[in-house]
Amino acid sequence: MSEAERETTVADEETAAEVLPAVEPDEVEVPSELPEVSEAALEVLPASAAEEEEGGPTSREVVPFDPLQRYLAEIKRYPILSREEEHELAVRYKEKGDLEAAYRLVTSNLRLVVMIAREYQRAFQNLLDLIQEGNMGLLEAVKNYDPYRGIRFPSYAVWWIRAYIIRYIMNNWRLVKLGTTQAQRKLFFNLQKEKERLEREGFKPTPKLLAQRLDVKESEVIEMDQRLSSRELSVDAPIEEGEESTLLDFLASREANAEEKVSDAEARALLQEKIREFGQTLTGKEKVIFDERLMAEEPLTLQEIGDRYGISRERVRQLEERVKKKLKNYLLKSAKDIEIAVKEIIR
Repeated sequence: MSEAERETTVADEETAAEVLPAVEPDEVEVPSELPEVSEAALEVLPASAAEEEEGGPTSREVVPFDPLQRYLAEIKRYPILSREEEHELAVRYKEKGDLEAAYRLVTSNLRLVVMIAREYQRAFQNLLDLIQEGNMGLLEAVKNYDPYRGIRFPSYAVWWIRAYIIRYIMNNWRLVKLGTTQAQRKLFFNLQKEKERLEREGFKPTPKLLAQRLDVKESEVIEMDQRLSSRELSVDAPIEEGEESTLLDFLASREANAEEKVSDAEARALLQEKIREFGQTLTGKEKVIFDERLMAEEPLTLQEIGDRYGISRERVRQLEERVKKKLKNYLLKSAKDIEIAVKEIIR
Protein backbone atom coordinates (compact mmCIF):
# COMPACT_ATOMS: atom_id res chain seq x y z
CA MET A 1 0.00 0.00 0.00
CA SER A 2 1.32 3.46 -0.88
CA GLU A 3 1.98 6.11 1.74
CA ALA A 4 -0.70 8.33 0.16
CA GLU A 5 -3.34 5.65 0.73
CA ARG A 6 -2.27 5.22 4.31
CA GLU A 7 -2.37 8.96 4.89
CA THR A 8 -5.86 9.25 3.43
CA THR A 9 -7.18 6.41 5.57
CA VAL A 10 -5.92 7.95 8.78
CA ALA A 11 -7.03 11.44 7.78
CA ASP A 12 -10.62 10.23 7.40
CA GLU A 13 -10.98 10.04 11.17
CA GLU A 14 -12.98 13.15 12.12
CA THR A 15 -12.02 13.09 15.78
CA ALA A 16 -8.43 11.93 15.49
CA ALA A 17 -6.77 15.26 16.25
CA GLU A 18 -9.07 15.88 19.19
CA VAL A 19 -8.64 12.41 20.69
CA LEU A 20 -4.87 12.35 20.39
CA PRO A 21 -3.32 13.65 23.63
CA ALA A 22 -1.02 16.66 23.62
CA VAL A 23 1.65 15.04 25.81
CA GLU A 24 0.48 11.81 27.41
CA PRO A 25 -2.66 9.67 26.98
CA ASP A 26 -3.76 10.43 30.52
CA GLU A 27 -4.56 13.97 29.36
CA VAL A 28 -7.32 12.88 26.96
CA GLU A 29 -10.34 15.14 27.31
CA VAL A 30 -13.52 13.08 27.12
CA PRO A 31 -16.69 15.01 26.18
CA SER A 32 -19.49 15.10 28.72
CA GLU A 33 -21.88 13.52 26.20
CA LEU A 34 -20.72 10.38 24.40
CA PRO A 35 -22.51 8.25 21.81
CA GLU A 36 -23.53 4.85 23.11
CA VAL A 37 -21.77 1.74 21.81
CA SER A 38 -24.43 -0.87 21.17
CA GLU A 39 -24.14 -4.46 22.36
CA ALA A 40 -24.83 -5.61 18.82
CA ALA A 41 -21.69 -3.84 17.64
CA LEU A 42 -19.65 -5.55 20.32
CA GLU A 43 -20.96 -8.95 19.24
CA VAL A 44 -19.47 -8.50 15.77
CA LEU A 45 -16.08 -10.12 15.36
CA PRO A 46 -14.57 -10.89 11.94
CA ALA A 47 -14.42 -14.59 11.23
CA SER A 48 -11.59 -14.20 8.75
CA ALA A 49 -9.64 -11.28 10.14
CA ALA A 50 -6.32 -13.02 9.88
CA GLU A 51 -6.98 -14.07 6.29
CA GLU A 52 -7.85 -10.50 5.34
CA GLU A 53 -4.69 -9.24 7.02
CA GLU A 54 -2.32 -11.75 5.45
CA GLY A 55 -4.14 -12.12 2.12
CA GLY A 56 -5.40 -15.65 2.77
CA PRO A 57 -4.12 -18.81 4.45
CA THR A 58 -0.72 -19.79 3.06
CA SER A 59 0.70 -22.02 5.78
CA ARG A 60 1.72 -25.56 4.79
CA GLU A 61 2.27 -26.72 8.34
CA VAL A 62 0.56 -29.87 9.56
CA VAL A 63 -1.09 -27.88 12.35
CA PRO A 64 -1.09 -24.22 11.25
CA PHE A 65 -1.05 -21.68 14.07
CA ASP A 66 -2.68 -18.28 13.61
CA PRO A 67 -2.16 -16.06 16.68
CA LEU A 68 -4.83 -13.57 15.59
CA GLN A 69 -7.52 -16.21 15.11
CA ARG A 70 -6.53 -17.80 18.40
CA TYR A 71 -6.86 -14.45 20.17
CA LEU A 72 -10.27 -13.77 18.61
CA ALA A 73 -11.49 -17.17 19.71
CA GLU A 74 -10.23 -16.55 23.25
CA ILE A 75 -11.91 -13.18 23.76
CA LYS A 76 -15.26 -14.54 22.56
CA ARG A 77 -15.35 -16.58 25.75
CA TYR A 78 -15.89 -13.44 27.85
CA PRO A 79 -19.56 -12.36 27.98
CA ILE A 80 -20.66 -8.79 27.31
CA LEU A 81 -21.91 -7.04 30.42
CA SER A 82 -25.23 -5.30 30.81
CA ARG A 83 -25.45 -1.66 31.88
CA GLU A 84 -26.29 -2.71 35.43
CA GLU A 85 -23.38 -5.15 35.64
CA GLU A 86 -20.97 -2.53 34.28
CA HIS A 87 -22.13 0.02 36.83
CA GLU A 88 -21.84 -2.41 39.73
CA LEU A 89 -18.33 -3.52 38.75
CA ALA A 90 -17.17 0.05 38.13
CA VAL A 91 -18.44 1.15 41.54
CA ARG A 92 -16.68 -1.77 43.23
CA TYR A 93 -13.39 -0.88 41.57
CA LYS A 94 -13.65 2.88 42.13
CA GLU A 95 -14.69 2.71 45.79
CA LYS A 96 -12.99 -0.50 46.97
CA GLY A 97 -10.18 -1.03 44.46
CA ASP A 98 -11.59 -4.47 43.59
CA LEU A 99 -9.18 -5.87 40.97
CA GLU A 100 -11.54 -8.71 40.08
CA ALA A 101 -14.16 -6.13 39.09
CA ALA A 102 -11.59 -4.27 36.97
CA TYR A 103 -10.59 -7.57 35.32
CA ARG A 104 -14.18 -8.29 34.31
CA LEU A 105 -14.60 -4.77 32.90
CA VAL A 106 -11.49 -5.20 30.78
CA THR A 107 -12.14 -8.71 29.48
CA SER A 108 -15.76 -7.97 28.58
CA ASN A 109 -14.59 -5.14 26.29
CA LEU A 110 -11.66 -6.81 24.54
CA ARG A 111 -13.76 -7.32 21.40
CA LEU A 112 -14.46 -3.56 21.39
CA VAL A 113 -10.70 -3.00 21.05
CA VAL A 114 -10.59 -5.37 18.07
CA MET A 115 -13.47 -3.55 16.42
CA ILE A 116 -11.70 -0.18 16.75
CA ALA A 117 -8.27 -1.53 15.80
CA ARG A 118 -9.66 -2.88 12.52
CA GLU A 119 -10.68 0.66 11.54
CA TYR A 120 -6.96 1.52 11.43
CA GLN A 121 -5.76 -1.72 9.85
CA ARG A 122 -5.23 -0.16 6.43
CA ALA A 123 -3.09 2.59 7.97
CA PHE A 124 -0.99 0.13 9.94
CA GLN A 125 -0.92 -3.45 8.70
CA ASN A 126 -0.03 -5.27 11.93
CA LEU A 127 -3.45 -5.68 13.53
CA LEU A 128 -2.12 -7.47 16.63
CA ASP A 129 0.09 -4.50 17.49
CA LEU A 130 -2.88 -2.16 17.21
CA ILE A 131 -4.95 -4.45 19.42
CA GLN A 132 -2.19 -4.51 22.01
CA GLU A 133 -2.03 -0.72 22.14
CA GLY A 134 -5.81 -0.50 22.25
CA ASN A 135 -5.82 -2.87 25.23
CA MET A 136 -3.46 -0.48 27.02
CA GLY A 137 -5.96 2.30 26.39
CA LEU A 138 -8.72 0.07 27.73
CA LEU A 139 -6.78 -0.42 30.97
CA GLU A 140 -6.35 3.33 31.27
CA ALA A 141 -10.07 3.83 30.68
CA VAL A 142 -10.88 1.51 33.59
CA LYS A 143 -8.65 3.55 35.90
CA ASN A 144 -10.27 6.86 34.91
CA TYR A 145 -13.91 5.82 34.45
CA ASP A 146 -16.48 7.53 36.66
CA PRO A 147 -19.57 5.30 37.02
CA TYR A 148 -21.65 8.17 38.39
CA ARG A 149 -21.66 10.22 35.17
CA GLY A 150 -24.42 8.11 33.61
CA ILE A 151 -22.28 7.03 30.65
CA ARG A 152 -21.76 3.39 29.76
CA PHE A 153 -18.20 2.17 30.08
CA PRO A 154 -17.73 1.09 26.41
CA SER A 155 -18.79 4.55 25.21
CA TYR A 156 -16.17 6.09 27.50
CA ALA A 157 -13.45 3.54 26.74
CA VAL A 158 -13.65 4.19 22.98
CA TRP A 159 -11.84 7.50 23.43
CA TRP A 160 -8.95 5.99 25.36
CA ILE A 161 -8.60 3.06 22.99
CA ARG A 162 -8.46 5.36 19.96
CA ALA A 163 -5.98 7.67 21.66
CA TYR A 164 -3.52 4.87 22.34
CA ILE A 165 -3.89 3.35 18.87
CA ILE A 166 -3.44 6.71 17.15
CA ARG A 167 -0.40 7.53 19.26
CA TYR A 168 1.13 4.18 18.34
CA ILE A 169 0.52 4.74 14.63
CA MET A 170 2.14 8.17 14.75
CA ASN A 171 5.15 6.94 16.71
CA ASN A 172 5.73 4.07 14.28
CA TRP A 173 4.69 5.65 10.99
CA ARG A 174 8.27 6.54 10.22
CA LEU A 175 11.65 5.98 11.85
CA VAL A 176 11.59 9.70 12.61
CA LYS A 177 8.46 10.81 14.44
CA LEU A 178 6.14 13.08 12.48
CA GLY A 179 3.89 14.44 15.21
CA THR A 180 5.82 15.83 18.16
CA THR A 181 3.63 18.91 18.72
CA GLN A 182 -0.11 19.47 18.79
CA ALA A 183 0.03 21.43 15.53
CA GLN A 184 1.94 18.62 13.80
CA ARG A 185 -0.58 16.06 15.02
CA LYS A 186 -3.44 18.18 13.67
CA LEU A 187 -1.67 18.44 10.30
CA PHE A 188 -0.82 14.74 10.23
CA PHE A 189 -4.50 13.78 10.40
CA ASN A 190 -6.15 16.70 8.58
CA LEU A 191 -3.75 18.10 5.97
CA GLN A 192 -4.69 15.75 3.13
CA LYS A 193 -8.37 15.93 4.03
CA GLU A 194 -8.32 19.75 3.98
CA LYS A 195 -6.50 19.75 0.63
CA GLU A 196 -9.24 17.62 -0.89
CA ARG A 197 -11.97 19.80 0.63
CA LEU A 198 -10.45 22.98 -0.83
CA GLU A 199 -10.12 21.36 -4.26
CA ARG A 200 -13.80 20.34 -4.19
CA GLU A 201 -14.69 23.94 -3.35
CA GLY A 202 -12.67 25.18 -6.33
CA PHE A 203 -9.71 26.62 -4.41
CA LYS A 204 -6.04 25.88 -4.87
CA PRO A 205 -4.74 24.36 -1.61
CA THR A 206 -1.84 26.75 -1.01
CA PRO A 207 0.13 26.56 2.25
CA LYS A 208 -1.21 29.96 3.32
CA LEU A 209 -4.84 28.95 2.82
CA LEU A 210 -4.30 25.58 4.50
CA ALA A 211 -2.68 27.30 7.48
CA GLN A 212 -5.69 29.62 7.84
CA ARG A 213 -8.17 26.74 7.63
CA LEU A 214 -6.29 24.57 10.15
CA ASP A 215 -5.24 27.43 12.44
CA VAL A 216 -1.50 26.67 12.28
CA LYS A 217 1.58 28.45 10.95
CA GLU A 218 2.26 28.44 7.22
CA SER A 219 5.78 27.14 7.85
CA GLU A 220 4.34 24.15 9.74
CA VAL A 221 2.10 23.30 6.80
CA ILE A 222 5.05 23.38 4.39
CA GLU A 223 7.21 21.27 6.70
CA MET A 224 4.54 18.60 7.29
CA ASP A 225 3.67 18.45 3.59
CA GLN A 226 7.31 17.82 2.73
CA ARG A 227 7.70 15.19 5.44
CA LEU A 228 4.57 13.31 4.39
CA SER A 229 5.46 13.36 0.71
CA SER A 230 9.09 12.31 1.19
CA ARG A 231 10.31 8.80 1.87
CA GLU A 232 12.96 7.46 4.19
CA LEU A 233 16.30 6.45 2.75
CA SER A 234 18.75 3.97 4.22
CA VAL A 235 22.32 5.26 4.24
CA ASP A 236 23.44 1.65 3.69
CA ALA A 237 21.38 1.18 0.53
CA PRO A 238 23.38 1.08 -2.73
CA ILE A 239 23.28 4.21 -4.90
CA GLU A 240 22.30 2.11 -7.89
CA GLU A 241 21.47 -1.54 -8.32
CA GLY A 242 24.59 -3.64 -8.65
CA GLU A 243 26.91 -0.99 -7.18
CA GLU A 244 28.77 -1.26 -3.88
CA SER A 245 28.76 2.46 -3.16
CA THR A 246 26.19 3.58 -0.61
CA LEU A 247 24.79 6.95 0.43
CA LEU A 248 26.96 6.77 3.54
CA ASP A 249 30.06 6.96 1.34
CA PHE A 250 29.03 10.42 0.16
CA LEU A 251 28.15 11.94 3.53
CA ALA A 252 30.63 14.39 4.98
CA SER A 253 32.58 13.12 7.99
CA ARG A 254 32.32 15.09 11.21
CA GLU A 255 35.76 14.01 12.33
CA ALA A 256 38.60 16.52 12.16
CA ASN A 257 41.12 16.03 9.35
CA ALA A 258 44.78 15.21 9.98
CA GLU A 259 45.88 18.87 9.82
CA GLU A 260 43.30 19.91 12.40
CA LYS A 261 44.25 17.05 14.73
CA VAL A 262 47.97 18.01 14.60
CA SER A 263 47.14 21.68 15.16
CA ASP A 264 44.92 20.84 18.12
CA ALA A 265 47.59 18.61 19.69
CA GLU A 266 50.23 21.36 19.34
CA ALA A 267 47.90 23.95 20.88
CA ARG A 268 47.17 21.72 23.86
CA ALA A 269 50.84 20.96 24.41
CA LEU A 270 51.68 24.66 24.32
CA LEU A 271 48.80 25.40 26.70
CA GLN A 272 50.00 22.81 29.22
CA GLU A 273 53.53 24.19 29.08
CA LYS A 274 52.34 27.75 29.74
CA ILE A 275 50.19 26.55 32.65
CA ARG A 276 53.21 24.90 34.25
CA GLU A 277 55.23 28.09 33.78
CA PHE A 278 52.47 30.11 35.41
CA GLY A 279 52.44 27.82 38.44
CA GLN A 280 56.11 28.57 39.06
CA THR A 281 55.36 32.30 39.42
CA LEU A 282 53.00 31.79 42.39
CA THR A 283 53.85 31.72 46.09
CA GLY A 284 52.11 31.26 49.45
CA LYS A 285 48.37 30.63 49.54
CA GLU A 286 47.98 31.19 45.80
CA LYS A 287 50.53 28.43 45.09
CA VAL A 288 48.64 26.01 47.35
CA ILE A 289 45.29 26.86 45.78
CA PHE A 290 46.74 26.41 42.28
CA ASP A 291 48.54 23.11 42.98
CA GLU A 292 46.19 21.44 45.44
CA ARG A 293 42.83 22.70 44.21
CA LEU A 294 42.91 23.83 40.58
CA MET A 295 45.41 21.31 39.21
CA ALA A 296 44.97 18.33 41.55
CA GLU A 297 43.06 15.20 40.52
CA GLU A 298 41.48 15.14 44.00
CA PRO A 299 41.28 18.86 44.86
CA LEU A 300 41.04 20.13 48.42
CA THR A 301 37.82 21.82 49.48
CA LEU A 302 37.58 25.49 50.30
CA GLN A 303 37.05 24.56 53.94
CA GLU A 304 40.18 22.40 54.09
CA ILE A 305 42.37 25.18 52.70
CA GLY A 306 40.69 27.71 54.99
CA ASP A 307 41.38 25.53 58.06
CA ARG A 308 45.05 25.20 57.06
CA TYR A 309 45.59 28.96 57.02
CA GLY A 310 42.93 29.99 59.56
CA ILE A 311 40.82 31.94 57.04
CA SER A 312 37.19 31.68 55.95
CA ARG A 313 35.87 29.70 52.99
CA GLU A 314 34.81 32.95 51.32
CA ARG A 315 38.36 34.31 51.56
CA VAL A 316 39.70 31.14 49.95
CA ARG A 317 37.13 31.49 47.18
CA GLN A 318 38.24 35.08 46.55
CA LEU A 319 41.88 33.97 46.35
CA GLU A 320 40.91 31.21 43.93
CA GLU A 321 39.13 33.69 41.66
CA ARG A 322 42.19 35.91 41.71
CA VAL A 323 44.41 32.97 40.71
CA LYS A 324 42.10 32.08 37.84
CA LYS A 325 42.11 35.67 36.58
CA LYS A 326 45.92 35.80 36.73
CA LEU A 327 46.17 32.50 34.86
CA LYS A 328 43.84 33.68 32.12
CA ASN A 329 45.73 36.96 31.63
CA TYR A 330 49.07 35.13 31.64
CA LEU A 331 47.96 32.69 28.96
CA LEU A 332 46.37 35.33 26.75
CA LYS A 333 49.51 37.43 26.97
CA SER A 334 52.08 34.69 26.35
CA ALA A 335 50.15 32.49 23.95
CA LYS A 336 47.94 34.68 21.74
CA ASP A 337 47.91 32.03 19.01
CA ILE A 338 45.82 29.71 21.20
CA GLU A 339 43.42 32.36 22.48
CA ILE A 340 40.39 30.40 21.39
CA ALA A 341 41.50 27.26 23.22
CA VAL A 342 42.19 29.31 26.35
CA LYS A 343 38.74 30.89 26.32
CA GLU A 344 37.19 27.44 25.98
CA ILE A 345 39.16 25.91 28.88
CA ILE A 346 39.18 28.84 31.30
CA ARG A 347 35.74 30.36 31.86
